[in-house]
Amino acid sequence: MNCSEPLVTVLTPVYNGERYLRQSIESVLGQTYSNWEYIIVNNCSTDQSLEITQSYAAKEPRIRIRNNEHFVDVMRNHNIAFQEISPQSQYCKVVQADDWLFPNCISEMVKIAEANPTVGIVGSYCLDNERVKCDGLPYPSTVVSGCDICRLTLLGQIYLFWSPTALLVCSDLVRRSECYYGEPQLHGDDEATYEALRYCDFGFVHQVLTYIRRHDETVTSRSARRFNAMLLAKLDLLLKFGPVYLSETEYRERLSGQMKDYYRFLATNLFRLSDRREFWDLHVKGLESLGQPLSKLCLTKELCLEVADILLNPKRTAKTLLASVLK
Repeated sequence: MNCSEPLVTVLTPVYNGERYLRQSIESVLGQTYSNWEYIIVNNCSTDQSLEITQSYAAKEPRIRIRNNEHFVDVMRNHNIAFQEISPQSQYCKVVQADDWLFPNCISEMVKIAEANPTVGIVGSYCLDNERVKCDGLPYPSTVVSGCDICRLTLLGQIYLFWSPTALLVCSDLVRRSECYYGEPQLHGDDEATYEALRYCDFGFVHQVLTYIRRHDETVTSRSARRFNAMLLAKLDLLLKFGPVYLSETEYRERLSGQMKDYYRFLATNLFRLSDRREFWDLHVKGLESLGQPLSKLCLTKELCLEVADILLNPKRTAKTLLASVLK
């Protein structure tokens, strides 16, 4: 280890990740940055994930394995990983088991954080399958107020929190609470980022430093594809942090716009899903839990607009229905 460099803790929570896990681990081993510890938390995997991690740990003393005795949900597994951070750790870097880092990722992110003591979280461009994401900041802005980043994100103008893999976080921010990620929400990572940026600035490296793999096996992909559960997550984040980061007018207008989009989505899918009961259970109960119970009036209005669109655009409607049948 290079003791002149601050210690960075890399974390990989994994459950049945054997397909891509080796590539993820190799990307950490291949970092140009040398002063790191790597903690892999195996969540009772039934494939070869544990054996793969053990084979690497036997050769690399900086790798440490935590093997859960009982299966836990996704956010809980991340929080278990955060609790394993060494007291000497200054920065924390999550690398999901199906993602990987470019060789200079940790080095470039730490460089920004070390040069700017007010920065608590550092991001960069990421490669999301074949597309570059986390763009929108004008070059060469490397330090932006946390409040400004959160405001622009809530307004839908920018989105730099694409994945935990794309961020480096000061370890002290993680240590502020026993559970850094909110449980059991799938958007607990976003919630933690919004909360942390109330007290620090956001650093950004204008380079592609991480690779985010999107495939049908991920929890996010399954829920988003079937029922678009991320709409609930976006609404929850706006309700929690809109009053913190937005002006009263901005918050009111943004909430109105998101609710309208939400009801249009519900109206569009009213008759198109084969498993409608599960779909409606998710969204009706989800809205109630957020203090926004389903409005039959709003749904009826959007349903009327949907019916009008179907009648006025029969050709497009036929193509849409045909595409859904052929899926």
